[in-house]
Formats: sequence, C-alpha cells, structure tokens
Amino acid sequence: MTAAIVCADVGSTYTKAAAVDADTGALLGTASYPTTLATDVMDGLRIAIDAAVPKGANVIDTLVCSSAGGGLRLAVIGNEPLVTARAAYRAGLSAGARVVDVRAGSLTAGDFAALGASRPDVVLLAGGTDGGDETALRAHAESLAASASERHGLRTPVVLAGNTNAAAEVTALLTAAGIPVTAVANVLPRIGTLDPLPARTALRDVFLRHVIAGKHLSASADFTAMVKAATPDAVLTGVELLAEHTGDLLVIDVGGATTDVYSVLTPDAELQGPRAEVAGTAWRSRTVEGDLGVRHTAVGIAEAADEEDLATDRDLSDAARRRGADPAFRADTDRERAFDRELSALAARIAVRRHARGERIGGPTEPLRGGKDLAAVGLVVGSGGVLRRDPSAADRLREAVGADTSGGVRPPKGARFAVDADYRLAPAGLLAANGRRDLAERLLRGAPAFF
Repeated sequence: MTAAIVCADVGSTYTKAAAVDADTGALLGTASYPTTLATDVMDGLRIAIDAAVPKGANVIDTLVCSSAGGGLRLAVIGNEPLVTARAAYRAGLSAGARVVDVRAGSLTAGDFAALGASRPDVVLLAGGTDGGDETALRAHAESLAASASERHGLRTPVVLAGNTNAAAEVTALLTAAGIPVTAVANVLPRIGTLDPLPARTALRDVFLRHVIAGKHLSASADFTAMVKAATPDAVLTGVELLAEHTGDLLVIDVGGATTDVYSVLTPDAELQGPRAEVAGTAWRSRTVEGDLGVRHTAVGIAEAADEEDLATDRDLSDAARRRGADPAFRADTDRERAFDRELSALAARIAVRRHARGERIGGPTEPLRGGKDLAAVGLVVGSGGVLRRDPSAADRLREAVGADTSGGVRPPKGARFAVDADYRLAPAGLLAANGRRDLAERLLRGAPAFF
C-alpha cells in the first residue's frame, strides 16, 4: 500500500490539496474545492483531500498552511521609518504576514489607537541596533503596556526583535501588562545588516499558537493541529528551496484577494559594505499587493492599470466590478475566461513592477526603498488558480513581465517562464519546513517545467 503525505492550502477562496508519495516524493494527485468559510473549513478540506488521495493510498500525515480569514495580520513598530521599521516590515512580509500598519518614531496615544483599529493579530516590535539607543524601544513598550491596561486596550501578542540589550527589561514590562511576548534576535543588529529569520520563525510560531485558534475557522481541534504555517510562508520556503537548484528566481502568485511576488536573488557585492542600505537588503523577499486580486479586489487591478498607463477598456472594468461584487464568480464562458486571463496578466505585470521598485513606508511622499534588479533572474514561475487553468499562461507571463520595458524597472532578460501547474511550491515548502526536505526536493524535481 502506498503511503501518502497530504499537503493542503486553505485559502480565502479555494482549498487545495496535494498527495505526495512518502517514499519517493512523487505527486500522487491534486484537487481543489471552494473554501467553506460559511460553515467550517474542515468541510471543504476533507472534500479536497478525499479527491486528491488515490484509492488504496494510506495517509500517514497531513500538513496544512492557511491564509483563510485574512491570514496573519501584522502591525510593525520601529524607531525610524527608514531603518528599523523598514527592516521589521521586510521581516514580516517574509513570514507570510499581511502588514496592516507601520508606526515609527515618537508615537502618541492616537498612533496606538490607530494601530489597534487596524486589528493586528501580532505586533512586531523592533528598534535600535544591538548596543545602540534603547530609549525609543522602551518608550514604545511602555505605551503598549499602558494601552493593554485600558478597557478596550491592545493585548495583541508581541514578537520583540529589537536591541537585545533592552530585551529582558522590555519583555518583563509587557509580560506584567498581560501581553504575550516572544523575544528573538534583533532584526537589524547592525546598520545595513538585515536578519529576518529569527523574527520570521517567531511569527510563524505565534501564528500557529494564537492566530489560527483565534480565527475560529473550524470547530475541530484537528484543524489547529494540522496547520503548520501561513500560506505565504510555506510558499517562500518552497521558493527558496527551488532557487537552490535553479539560481535567481521570481515567482508570481496571482490570487483572488492579492497578488504576491517572491524573489530569491544573488546578493550584489556593490550593494553591501559602505553602499549597503541602512535597513539592509532582503535578497529573499516577498511583496503583497492587496489591491490586485482577480476576485475580491479585481477593481483594484483596473484602477492600478490606469495609474500605470496600461491600456484597459470599459468591458474589462465592468468584468472587474462583476468579480469584486461576487468573489465566488465562475468564469464559465470563453469571454469571461478571456477577462480572467487579461486581469491576471495585468496583476502580474503591476505586482512585479512594484516588487522591483521597492516599498514606500511612512506615506505617499516617502521615497521608494529596497528596489531590485531582476535582469539576472533565470526562471519566472506563475502560480494561482487562474494561471494553472490557462494552458498558455507561461507565454502570457513572458509577454506581461519579461517584455515589460516601460515600467521603470529592469525585467528578467532571457528567463525561462513556467507555471506551477501541478501545485508543488506550497507543498514543497510544507514538507521542507517539517523535516522532509528530501521529499520536498524530489517533489520539485518532478516538475520538468522548473528545470
């Protein structure tokens, strides 16, 4: 009897499942089913798993990642918007979080009220390099503690990734206020040195311990036990593993609510040392475009296309509105499927432009930071349901991204374009992060389009 490991992704729109041979890493089957948020996500998960697992196979383990219910909502607090706050922001994105608020500098009660109004699941508290100024970090911790004492105060779990000299004092202060704290190494130990891994690991643990249970996605304790990561965290792990074998890599995941872009790039020696950016450079990174989903936020694609001077017409805008008004919309005619393809191509193009330009933290007048040169990328992979269902998706991505010379960024030159048609990246990430790296590598190598 074949032993199988099931890897599943419970998304906001669809639940996907993949059955992997526990001995060989071969992909035994995949399936998807609309996520059953209205009842219990386990209902849809069971249906997807049953459809993915071949008859006669024995399921020995089930690993789940999830972005349902909004995924991991993160607020960031740092000393300066262009240094520690930016470093923490990048670390949060790498952990699969959706960053809903960023605060830095001298904060008021109004700042903390606004932070609470953004409804974060976790606060990432950074500030100061190791051995540097501790004043702002302590002041922010004191304000968080004071907020927790109020009737409707913020008692959100905190991941502390700031100046390690102040970590013990800050941890004690927050713990005394009833705030759960996880202290890890500084996300910016030295100016120009970004170290996101400890914060990323801690955020994953907090997501599993606090967030999944708090989302009330399922009444079954089995679901909480199965979930091992936020979906973007699992995908980034899979992307990092694939890049070890393919070199510089770009992945574009076009979803119903967001379009996420992942890149793994070879560090540029010229951007290190004296020329290093003060907040460090994330050579393994992810950006999230919350206005570029092909269902929930489809209107945002049409609006962003106009801002980028990319030609659209009224029919496409009407199609975007239909999808935004009904996220469960099914494209069941050739015309509607064509609209889906056009919207996904626009989402991919705009999302890659934004990823390569860098992020703007602190308001629309702040400069862009953390830009990336994608010219040396050798492989571009598309992911997401719309792309998987389109046989010509790789060619469309080549046109939308590879030939995009008018966006003010350097696109990949001479890259191969592929689609994660069999749904392997997230399962590979789940396997690798849960002690089965060898199976993850075999699963990825089973996709000829990647190599």
